[in-house]
Amino acid sequence: MSDVVSIDPRTGETVEVVAQETTPEEVDRFCAAALAAAPGLEALGRTGRAALLRALADALEARREDVVAVADRETALGPTRLNGELTRTCYQLRLFADVLDEGSYLEAAIDHAGDTPMGPRPDLRRMLVPLGPVAVFGASNFPLAFSVPGGDTASALAAGCPVLVKAHGSHPATSQLVFDVLEAAARKADAPDGTLSLVHGLQAGADLVAHPSVRAVGFTGSVSGGRALLQIIEQRPDPVPFFGELSSLNPVVVTPQAAAERGRTIGTELVGSFTLGGGQFCTKPGLAFVPAGPDGDAVVEAMAESVRGAGAPVLLNQGIAASYGRIAGGLADAPGVEVLARGAEPEGNGFQAPPLLLATSADNLPREVTEECFGPVSVVARYDGAAELFAALDAMPSSLTATVLRAEGETELPLAVSEQLRPRAGRLVYDAYPTGVAVSWAQHHGGPWPSTNSQHTSVGTTAIRRWLRPVTWQGAPQEVLPPELTDDYRGIARRVDGVLQLPQ
Repeated sequence: MSDVVSIDPRTGETVEVVAQETTPEEVDRFCAAALAAAPGLEALGRTGRAALLRALADALEARREDVVAVADRETALGPTRLNGELTRTCYQLRLFADVLDEGSYLEAAIDHAGDTPMGPRPDLRRMLVPLGPVAVFGASNFPLAFSVPGGDTASALAAGCPVLVKAHGSHPATSQLVFDVLEAAARKADAPDGTLSLVHGLQAGADLVAHPSVRAVGFTGSVSGGRALLQIIEQRPDPVPFFGELSSLNPVVVTPQAAAERGRTIGTELVGSFTLGGGQFCTKPGLAFVPAGPDGDAVVEAMAESVRGAGAPVLLNQGIAASYGRIAGGLADAPGVEVLARGAEPEGNGFQAPPLLLATSADNLPREVTEECFGPVSVVARYDGAAELFAALDAMPSSLTATVLRAEGETELPLAVSEQLRPRAGRLVYDAYPTGVAVSWAQHHGGPWPSTNSQHTSVGTTAIRRWLRPVTWQGAPQEVLPPELTDDYRGIARRVDGVLQLPQ
């Protein structure tokens, strides 16, 4: 077994040994416990699981100071950012408790027996039920909101699925601390043993995905990591659903009118967005289309000034820092690409990286600039006219987001750009920046490949749909039906004989 160590990214030094890598035998034991826990977790019902989620949020809040301190030491993201992320994480848990209380996520439908134009119809009752144990892979860039207590965990528990989390190697101490807090709270909330488990190590993650007890996988990370897990799944005798959030360029279009109206403001705000969190957001705007001419020049000049004044952020781990240096250097050396500005150079031995602003022409867009580079770099592509802009947009890969910055009241060009970008993005952003992802009922955080590999979201209430499957009961007696499908139940919205029936 190998040590799982916690490293301070500010210094590059190992601080402590957190655990030992999880053995195949331990993975098997955790998976067996999760499978055994599944019926009991489902039997808690919506009310019991809602209470569980609220108890988990309360427990995290009670340990806020400890959690933020450990996470800051492991990630260098800072107490302000991490306190906000913990607040978001607790809100997310409580929101899924509200989803359970509301109940429409079950998609309950009842068709009573009767005559139809096709002939007699039997009594049919349909709703969604939990898949079973779920494997979740924590993300490097959000040690709380997309990690052990994150949205995948919250939505899977809400669905009634036990969760086995693979801790990310960038923040193992944070993962272990948070897991210990959650496990103790789950026990007090009468959740069955095996509701939550934590494993460490790359091999343990692979073993999880291959295990027959695991019925679905949630992953946030690189395309290469996602492909590796998909390959394991494809080799299973029974392939299971894989929900991966993978890679995103997140293009931004600045219209000529917007540049004329507030060019310098846009330039400053764009840099704030692409350097936020060290540029380590999946929604970082990696490519900005800015019009040619003096108004566009004002946008670019403001961007360059902001980058030159920016310090070198500490990146999350040595691998990300090395990858950033390699890929950003390749971008800077690509044909037709110019280095416009560079931020402060790193100091010390930590995993720092200088912000970088590059420029190219939209009419001859190098392939390299259409690929994601994780870290504080962005490319400006200057376009001369709508035809040149639309031709460049045709070369865009699909992304989680696409943004249009327009002038007040401007509609014609933004509408045309929206129509071109909609097939390539899961969220269209107007007159704002994509690096904030609200947790809400209407949120969608996903998009066509390579941003994700499914139609589903990993943020927002409909993320629960990933961990559920439909079942229909035909001609079933009332006593074998789930409560939500019995005749007299009125606690949730249901469609009965084709008519939407609201709760009473």
